[in-house]
Amino acid sequence: MTDHGDNISEPGHRRSSLAELADWTVAETPARTAPPEPKPEQALSSARREFAILLGEFRRTALLVPFDAYGSLWTADQNGVRWICAFSNEEALARFAQAQGDSQREWTYRTILGARLLDVMVPMLTGPAGVALDAGSTDGVLFPPVAGIVPDHVAVDLGETG
Repeated sequence: MTDHGDNISEPGHRRSSLAELADWTVAETPARTAPPEPKPEQALSSARREFAILLGEFRRTALLVPFDAYGSLWTADQNGVRWICAFSNEEALARFAQAQGDSQREWTYRTILGARLLDVMVPMLTGPAGVALDAGSTDGVLFPPVAGIVPDHVAVDLGETG
């Protein structure tokens, strides 16, 4: 879900000022005090903005969605929620297959936009459903079945949280 800089030319052998900064020793760096901790409401607001950006990127990204041996979407059920497993690239899918102990079979998958997964595929499943991106990896992200992520008519009502 990131731009890998495919349109950027290869760097030369010239050292940049950033490389020179990396050579400075800690002793040369003046002591600084840590910035003040953000207030809880500021941290929550910041986290919501970051997630909104991530959700926007997810919706615009073509993802790999594998099928099981019977031709159905690969899903996982946990705590009453069905998760559609989607992957950002073939390497992430391969790591998942290996973790499942099923790397020897041929995995069939389709490329589907994140928006289509959330807006079309999730509502087709019975019960609460969301999308698990890069399941099993340290970079995995869950897009749960809540308003603002999935269509309102299939969102789980979490109630008022105060």
